[in-house]
Amino acid sequence: MSSSFQPSRGVDKSSPALNCCEGDILLLLDSSGSVSSYEFSRLLRFLSELLLPFSLGQGQVRVGLLQVGTEPHLEFGLDAHSTQPGLQGALQRTRQLQGDTNTEAALILAQGLLARTGAGDETKLPKVLVWLTDGVEPGVVDVPMAELRTAGVSVLAVSTGHGNYQVLRRVVTAPIESHLYFVDIDDISIITEDLREVIIELICAEGLRVVEVSSHSAVLQWRPVLSANTGFYEVHYNSMLPGGGKGQPSGGASSGVQYHRRTLPGDASWIKLSGLQPDTSYTASLTPKSNQDYLNTLSANFTTLPEVLSPAVVTVSDSGPDRVRVSWGPLQPEQVQRYQIEYGALPSGQVHMVILHGHQNTTLLTGLEQETQYLVTISALYSTGKEKALSVKACTQEVLPALADLQLTPVGRDEVQVRWRGHEEGLRGYWLSWEMGETEIPSRPASSSLYLLPGSLSTLLTHLAPSSRVCVSPVYRTALGEGLCCTTHTQTGLTLRTQTHTHTGLPALYWT
Repeated sequence: MSSSFQPSRGVDKSSPALNCCEGDILLLLDSSGSVSSYEFSRLLRFLSELLLPFSLGQGQVRVGLLQVGTEPHLEFGLDAHSTQPGLQGALQRTRQLQGDTNTEAALILAQGLLARTGAGDETKLPKVLVWLTDGVEPGVVDVPMAELRTAGVSVLAVSTGHGNYQVLRRVVTAPIESHLYFVDIDDISIITEDLREVIIELICAEGLRVVEVSSHSAVLQWRPVLSANTGFYEVHYNSMLPGGGKGQPSGGASSGVQYHRRTLPGDASWIKLSGLQPDTSYTASLTPKSNQDYLNTLSANFTTLPEVLSPAVVTVSDSGPDRVRVSWGPLQPEQVQRYQIEYGALPSGQVHMVILHGHQNTTLLTGLEQETQYLVTISALYSTGKEKALSVKACTQEVLPALADLQLTPVGRDEVQVRWRGHEEGLRGYWLSWEMGETEIPSRPASSSLYLLPGSLSTLLTHLAPSSRVCVSPVYRTALGEGLCCTTHTQTGLTLRTQTHTHTGLPALYWT
């Protein structure tokens, strides 16, 4: 793809040279308790570096910061800062909210901020939402994100944790490969230039952009230069002959290439070109027609994707002891009438069937047997009568019962009797870990661990630290089950008992 007006790459970060850019950037920053203070400070430093080259203010780039917590907090609005020193100082003064991750409430507020009308052509300016999250339980975000995209907002996402990829890929605007980033917090600086260049392309390009290219369609986007009362747009597009030649308009020389023309109102900013041929190069042009000014024609070339029949890829996720989620793509609701999903346990289990409409591309298979391999076949029935099928193997997980009880009894100054109770089914043993007290050997580790056989239900630990944390987890064939931890004060006999939730990492504390 190419456009006649594209921003140059390689931004000089030492000066605000991007004075060609004009638009709104709203930063949606996860400020909840699941984000550590270290991660939060690194995110702020990343934003400082990301935004440094832009020229700020009315008629240039406006930046706002919205924090996500139990309740959303607008740290500063889009009109708050018109200079880089002011913006940088505001980022340095930003403090973390903590609390829950109520992303949905923050997105509702973001919709209002980005939809507010202003003077002149402000409502026509490009708008970008940059969502920075650790990916932990973002909540129900699909609907408000879809409403933002429908309103013309470009959605980008940066995840520093193990977030749900399916959720994040659904909410960002295309292309996913440049609008969605998964990165470790310590390495986040490596995406600074790539993300900045994406923002530059969204708010600084004065040309004709080609996005959401498929085998049969493409979307043209441009920055409006007219209004409904000052003119209209003419869009021309046609396939390119081998060697780069163009087709002829209808009625011209016969070339076997069809020439298309569309007329759009002056307040339009995009058009979807449908009915294209797969794996074909096209050229498109946009001409603003106005009786007030002469405006240049913008042009772009692009190539449609090769024909890909669904299902071309099948993924398995959310695996549990009695369920798995199966997803497939690409989604082709205009061509596929329905999908048929067949699944059965290997090697010769009963075959079950699910029928889904052509606009669905995921389903949760339930009622499965634990720790069992299944053969899953996805078949697509096309409106033309054609069928295509693809099979994968999916495995359910082993049931991992949690430790039922854990008790610590001090029996000496630095000794504790540890007793526990687990579930016998599938048990392979127990894993103990604890903190050691001071030793005469400097090289001796400050903590220790021990594996015990399944029949073991107690042990005596010695040489413990004054406040030592003792943890016991059941061991199964594939993984550790959810364990329990206790912190014991051996001199007082008081024990602080902590249940560790292995899925969330968040402890629940109570005294015994």
